[in-house]
Amino acid sequence: MKRSLSILFMAVVMVLGMSTTATATTTTTTAAVTTMVTTQDEPATTENVSFHQELKKRFIEGGPIFMSIVLVCLILGLAIAIERIIYLNLSTTNSKKLAADVEEALKSGGIEAAKDVCRNTKGPVASIYYQGLDRADESVEAAEKAVVAYGGVQMGQLEKNVSWVSLFIALAPMLGFMGTVIGMIKSFDSIAEAGTMEPALVATGIKVALLTTVFGLIVAIILQIFYNYIVAKIDSIVNDMEDASITLIDILVDYKNGKL
Repeated sequence: MKRSLSILFMAVVMVLGMSTTATATTTTTTAAVTTMVTTQDEPATTENVSFHQELKKRFIEGGPIFMSIVLVCLILGLAIAIERIIYLNLSTTNSKKLAADVEEALKSGGIEAAKDVCRNTKGPVASIYYQGLDRADESVEAAEKAVVAYGGVQMGQLEKNVSWVSLFIALAPMLGFMGTVIGMIKSFDSIAEAGTMEPALVATGIKVALLTTVFGLIVAIILQIFYNYIVAKIDSIVNDMEDASITLIDILVDYKNGKL
């Protein structure tokens, strides 16, 4: 009997001990998890800085003079690029439909009807068609010369101000490099004045100097993307103009020979 009571007492003690240990372990685990969550949340709170604020901070650290010049390059380059993109998109014409309409107008109403179709159509292809039709009464050769000459004029209109974008692409990183060199010179001047090679002084100067290079390269990359799109769009329109010009000469030859 005493042995049974001893065993029962020991079992109760063990159960109570295990319960106490489990409670302590749970409390410790909860405290650890809470500590980890708090520790993980603290950097998120301290580092919760927006992109705009970080960009503004870096811009100020880079120095107002060269950073402002680089910013002006970005603004002017984007303004010209956007204007060119809008102009080129408005200059895009469905040349096949225009050729079909001109051919149909020549069949039904002659040269004047075809010229009216070109007047009511926007884009360089329509302008080239109009110039060719305006010389069609003289000869096919005169019309062809007019098309070639006016095609060069239209090509110049498409490429207008594009060289400024390429200038800003080259100018922005060069200004950044100049700001970096000047910043490095100021850092060495500070070292010379202090008389000692302090790492903090050197690191701060180098960081500020390199920021101008970073922003200059960013501006150049952005403008380069727009520039490549503009050049590709111009090439597409020019190829379309050349194909349309050949089609117009063929239509005029058929018209002169009475095949229309």
